[in-house]
Amino acid sequence: MPVVVRLRRIGKNPKKRPHFRISVFEQTRGRDSRFIEELGFYNPVTGTVKIKNERLDFWKKNGAQFSATVENLAKKSLKNKEA
Repeated sequence: MPVVVRLRRIGKNPKKRPHFRISVFEQTRGRDSRFIEELGFYNPVTGTVKIKNERLDFWKKNGAQFSATVENLAKKSLKNKEA
């Protein structure tokens, strides 16, 4: 079962207040379908990112693919923790 780490959209109004959860999905599932695990969240309005890095590493070691956006957010999150 190939798995993918990508964003799942949540939020009150789709156009004005988007929020995203960083989640692990089976590769064949849709964006808002059932997920395996939730790893964090991202708020593009405020720029807030919170990721469980130890779980992210676990999924990376087990061969999960990451969307480009999630990879960028993970790098950004690590930079903020180091600084």
